[in-house]
Amino acid sequence: MSELKGKIDFTLFVSVQNANPNGDPLNGNRPRIDMDGYGEISDVCIKRKIRNRLQDLGARVFVQSDDRSDDGFRSLKERAESCSDLKEQFKNKKKADKNACAKIACETWMDVRTFGQVFAFKGEEVSFGVRGPVSIHQAVSLSPVDNISMQITKSVNSEATDSKASDTMGMKHRIGHAIYRIMGSVNVQLAEKTGFSQEDADLLKEALKTLFENDASSARPEGSMEVCRMYWWQHAEKTPAISSAKLQRGFHIDVDEKRLAEKHRDRPKEFEDYKIEWNVEGCMEPEVFKFV
Repeated sequence: MSELKGKIDFTLFVSVQNANPNGDPLNGNRPRIDMDGYGEISDVCIKRKIRNRLQDLGARVFVQSDDRSDDGFRSLKERAESCSDLKEQFKNKKKADKNACAKIACETWMDVRTFGQVFAFKGEEVSFGVRGPVSIHQAVSLSPVDNISMQITKSVNSEATDSKASDTMGMKHRIGHAIYRIMGSVNVQLAEKTGFSQEDADLLKEALKTLFENDASSARPEGSMEVCRMYWWQHAEKTPAISSAKLQRGFHIDVDEKRLAEKHRDRPKEFEDYKIEWNVEGCMEPEVFKFV
């Protein structure tokens, strides 16, 4: 494993077509929308998808979804205790070396050395935390979105009866179309502490390129979400002269009014309906991956 060469910034533009990218459980699982009408995808949701892709790409992941568990463990505590070196440290209870625990966890699971993790389990006297180098912003749509709701019914008997089951009423919610912008970065100083390597960064890049592979569900049918474009900066310095904030402000995003007029549209319906340009004087040019 080689050390990370320099700080990394990245930006993704992802499209949503008739899908619910991130339902809000406190609002009837409707798509997340802020007070100004812009769609949102939480950073937790994005990290979940990245973890899934890292798992698909062969990396060991600590925080696994129950339906994607590849080691048979049903809890984080069981998974942590399956690591013999970590379990030995737990036996020392309050005298356990927390730095050694963090080092073992980072070496064992990629998502721990990527995003960080808090290890605090009921019945264990030792607890410790890892601060990860990769930070992800919540995604926000480029234009206001509309929540489209559909009433659904089910008329199938759950159990054998002589009479027909009553229809069950429910609601499904979706976004008709939207382009979301995802931003993130990799901090070199924290990467040195967790052991996040250049090889890990390359694997993260591949995971981001294919963020929605193997992610289909009833709320997100196959092909309803895709990465349209990705910008990737790997600086030569640990702390570049251009900050992440200034770099991200370098994007100039406008609706292509001429294209809308030609397509007889009153609002963007495709990624191509936006004009996206980036320029920051004195900053290195990014790698640009175009998928549409």
